[in-house]
Amino acid sequence: MMSWVALLIVLSGLIYAQPKPGEDEVMAAYLYNFGKFVRWPERATAEEPPFSVCVLGKDPFGKTLDTILENGSWQGKPVGAKRIVTVDDAAECNVLFISSSESEKLDQILPALVNRPILTVSDASRFARRGGIIEFVLKENRVRFEVNSGAAEKAGLDLNSQLLKIAIRVRQTTQVGAHR
Repeated sequence: MMSWVALLIVLSGLIYAQPKPGEDEVMAAYLYNFGKFVRWPERATAEEPPFSVCVLGKDPFGKTLDTILENGSWQGKPVGAKRIVTVDDAAECNVLFISSSESEKLDQILPALVNRPILTVSDASRFARRGGIIEFVLKENRVRFEVNSGAAEKAGLDLNSQLLKIAIRVRQTTQVGAHR
């Protein structure tokens, strides 16, 4: 598993490389690297299909996500991108990015994913407070993230402590729809 220092080097290389990457490029890089710091339940990874990073709602990444995931792997298995239309399509997703365009629907989306081994990530405001696992936030003009470790535990996901160390906040909310 990639070490915390190596993750920071990779991400800082993306942040400081010329030209400066946009928020969408940084978020796409994070989505790939998050998968390296998650241990899914064995039942969720036992089958042959590759790992999937899915996007629900308006796709802010375009080809950037596909390019970053190209030739990538988690736990020795390939990883690819999928765009999905409804939460029902998320059954084969390991990571689900829920676009902020879906903010008004989070009260329907998040309950549909409870107890499923899917790492939910979003740029929607208050996502982690509402029961999502990782929320992208802008802090000092940089993309950072908050983690809801209670939601990850409820999904049966084991987040590496190195990931939690670089989060700007770690929450313990386990209730979907909670606004703490």
